Formats: sequence, C-alpha cells, structure tokens
Amino acid sequence: MSRILITSALPYINGVKHLGNLAGSMLPADVYARFKRLLGDDVLYICATDEHGTPAELAAANAGTTVQEYCDEQHDIQKKACEGFGLSFDWFGRSSREQNAVLTQHFAQKLEENGLIEERTSKQVYSVDDGRFLPDRYVEGTCPHCEYTKARGDQCDSCGRLLDPVDLIDPYSSVSGSKNIEIRDTVHLFLLQEKMQDTIRAWVDEAETWPQLARSIAYKWLDEGLQDRAITRDLKWGIPVLKDGKVRPGFEEKVFYVWFDAPVEYIAATQEWAEAGEGRDWASWWRKDKGADDVSYVQFMGKDNVAFHTVSFPVTIFGSQEPWKTVDKLKAFNWVTWYGGKFSTSQKRGVFMDQALDLLPSDYWRWYLIANAPEGSDAGFTWEGFQSTVNSDLANVLGNFVNRITKYTVSKFDGKLPAEGQAGEAEAWIENELKTRLPVLMSHYENMEFRKAAAETRAIWAAGNEYLTKAEPWVKYKADKDAAAVGVRYGLNLVALFGILALPIIPDAGRKILDALSVPEDRRSFQFGDDIGALLSALPAGMDVTPPDVLFAKIEDGQVAEWTEQFGGGE
Repeated sequence: MSRILITSALPYINGVKHLGNLAGSMLPADVYARFKRLLGDDVLYICATDEHGTPAELAAANAGTTVQEYCDEQHDIQKKACEGFGLSFDWFGRSSREQNAVLTQHFAQKLEENGLIEERTSKQVYSVDDGRFLPDRYVEGTCPHCEYTKARGDQCDSCGRLLDPVDLIDPYSSVSGSKNIEIRDTVHLFLLQEKMQDTIRAWVDEAETWPQLARSIAYKWLDEGLQDRAITRDLKWGIPVLKDGKVRPGFEEKVFYVWFDAPVEYIAATQEWAEAGEGRDWASWWRKDKGADDVSYVQFMGKDNVAFHTVSFPVTIFGSQEPWKTVDKLKAFNWVTWYGGKFSTSQKRGVFMDQALDLLPSDYWRWYLIANAPEGSDAGFTWEGFQSTVNSDLANVLGNFVNRITKYTVSKFDGKLPAEGQAGEAEAWIENELKTRLPVLMSHYENMEFRKAAAETRAIWAAGNEYLTKAEPWVKYKADKDAAAVGVRYGLNLVALFGILALPIIPDAGRKILDALSVPEDRRSFQFGDDIGALLSALPAGMDVTPPDVLFAKIEDGQVAEWTEQFGGGE
C-alpha cells in the first residue's frame, strides 16, 4: 500500500467557483484520489479556501460586511458546493486559520535567517482619492505586453504574464475607478528568488514525471531568470509580519502577500486535519525527517498557478533549509473556455458550481468535464457539446446497458442471477476485450491522463453493449434458456464491473449500480487481477437483482434552449 498526498489549487474565497475552476484542479484531483483509494492506497486529499489578499477585501466591501464575516460565510458556501459535487476531500481547510499564520511566519523567519529575505524600498501605486496604497488587484489598466485593456496589477488574464502594478499603462483604481494616482515609495520584504535560480532549475530538471505543460511553464520562468519579489503588501487583512515575535517595525499596516502564505496552507490544512481527529499525524506527510520520504505528493492546478508552485513556493521550501516534502508530480491543466472566452468569477461569465447543481446532478457535469478535460489544450464548453456527451456516453451507452440487462433479468429470470453455464465465442470475445482494455485504463489513470481514462471507460461500456449484441440472450431464450442464461450472467457481471469503473468519475451512478446488485463495499475495488474469467463470474448465482432507477435522463433540446437563454452561449 502506497501513501499518496494530493492537493488541489486553493479556490479563492470571493464567490462560488465556476466549472472552469472545478475542471482545472479540484475535480481531476478528486478523480485521482478516488482511483488511488480503489487501488487500496492510503490517500490524503487536502484542499482549503484561500482567504487572504485583495479579492477577499474587495468582495467583502462589495457585500457590505467585514472581511472575516464574508470569509466565514463564503467558506461554508464553497464547502457545500464542493460536497454537492462529491469532492472527497479528507480536509477542506481555511488559510485564515492560526495554523497557517504560524507556519507562514516560521518560513519567513527561516528564509531571513538564511539570507533570502531583505527589506527594500519599492515603488507602488497610491490612490489619492482612496487614500491608500493599492495592492496588485486594486489596480487595473492596459497590459504593457499584449495591450489587453483590463489587465490586473498582478497578472494579465489575456497573455498570462505576471505584472507589477507600476508597469500598467493608464492605471486606475479598481475600487473607485479614480485615475488620480501617484507612484510612491513603500517598504516591503523581498524574497530573493534570484539566489535560488540554480537550486530550482536542478529540481525541475529531476521532475521527469511531470506532464509537459507544467515543465514547460517552469522552464519558461527559469529561462527568463527568477526575479526577487515582494512577499508583503499594504493591506489590513492577512497574516501579520513579525520579527522576534512582535509586529515588525514599519510593517504595522502590512501583511504577507497572499501568494506567499497560500501554498503554505497545504501544510497548515494538514495540521488542521490532524488536530481535528484523534491519533492523526500531519508531520509524517510533510516532514522527511518524520517519515514523509515514502509519500508520493501530487499537485493539481490550472496553468496560471504553475509558476507559483514551481518557483515561488519551492524557493520557500528549499530556502528554509528544512526537510520538507516537495511535490513529486504536478498536473497542470489548460482552461475550459466559455464560447471562445474565459469563464470568469469576477465578470460572472459562465456556469458556477451551485448553479450547475440546480440544473442537473453532479455526475452529469463530472463526466462531461473529465471527458473533455483541458489537458493538451484549452477545452471549449458549449451547451450542445454537453448535451451530446451526456446523451451519448451516459444515457445511451452506460444507462442503456444497465437498464436492459437488469430489467431482462427480472422479466425472464425472476430477478435472480442465473447459474453457471457454458461460455462461448461471445464470452471469449468480451474477456479478451477486457484483458486488453483494463490495463490501458489503469495506465491512463496512473499517468493522470483523465481525458483518455474517460474515453477508455466509455469504450469498455460500449464493448458491453456489443457483447450483448453478440450473445443475444433474448434470441436464445426462445430455444435454449440455459444458453440465454450465460449471456445474462455475463451481462450482470459486466454491470457490476461497469459500476466499479464509474466510481472515480461518476461516483453516485457507480454506487447506484453496485447497490442494485448488492455488491459489498470491500468488493468495490480496482484490484482486478489477471483472471478475467473470474472477474466475470464474481457475482453469486441466485442473487437478487433490482434494476436501479433511471441512471441518466437525456438532455432535451428544450432544456438546452432554456439554459442558453438563462446563462448565455451560442452567440
């Protein structure tokens, strides 16, 4: 049994996440966690809300509440949405909790002791009308690289470049809209990333198991040369900046930059998990001197987060000169686009997690987003594509197979699984299909190729339908009931297998199928073994078979028209 630590990028606290956020980190991480658990591995899946920084302050101001009250409310809302999508976190923490503050301050102290932090006076945008310095996201303007007119002060959503607010063309305050701004001096702590250039490059060079997207982004940053970056901001909401256990002189109105403390929350959230349960040990997952050497650590995130996780956070980890666990595999995703544009939380563009669950159960969305995972390139969401995928894969292929063989068992075999019979050519064919396809499926999951895993799963379901066409139990029943029983028996064992195969991606449907066949929890496993014949005779003869309720209702054209009117699309 292997120990697998899984983290997905922390969702910002400023509102329920859209389907693009879900598809780019949390959902594939959940699918991978479920797969590993089905293999019998010891899995710890950690996530949390990212609650510091400008987005939280802005959202709270817009909501007319305090930042703390806003974060308390939004954490509960996001947690509920994640539960609605069946995300199987072992812990869903909060970066505003004390564990993260203590750890962040600890790392800052170690980095300074090791000569990697220094105070510097820098130029920053000051809004005269707002009476305050404007941190990154409070400033908007034109990107100096691609001329996108709505670039934020920290990053351009069009070209993906990290920015400094003072570099924006025609900058203005996103709080008041005022252009009455000045560039003033302010003192901040800087992380001396340039000193760690060789260390980080050597680490990335060794990361041969990372998917190409993650490595290419990391090398892009390394090739351009790592830049020293400020790790504090002029804000009130965040983790205080300490020195010798007290607020650092001159930093009374400053906090740590959210992108310095947010990745630390992976460790802090694991501490939260440990402290919430009796006998749990967080250090053995994160400290190599406490047993974490045998942990395989896998991270999931969208491509816009890769730079921070392959450069900035590793600088913190390695720079501390302490034996912390670093990521072994980093799976990066492109974007899910909404009719040619980006999903956007701030612009309310696209379908959001809570809205999606109001339309259809989570399995519909989970399947579509994994079957069209944005791995090799961006993946476009359309209502028509969603309808086609659901109706074809889930209703016609999986649902139809389960429905017709279970109902036929009730109709012709009194709802009992038939006894053993002589297998023939059709049975040899399906055994050979599974002998070939199951290892391929397992390989896709192990390699975190989720789009391929969904396609192979569908291909196995489709092979089941083809098997029934070859076996023809309904035709054979007229002349030879025993011959028909063979097709029914194999068909029902395929139903059980298909239910198990459904569990990582569409867990609710998988459970319904397996419950209908009374498959015990300890038999719901991806440990298939080499004996396919035994796999297809696992269900006991004479067991009761109850057809499950309709697994997936087809999406009708009228629903697509209604949703297009409600959410947009097609324009």
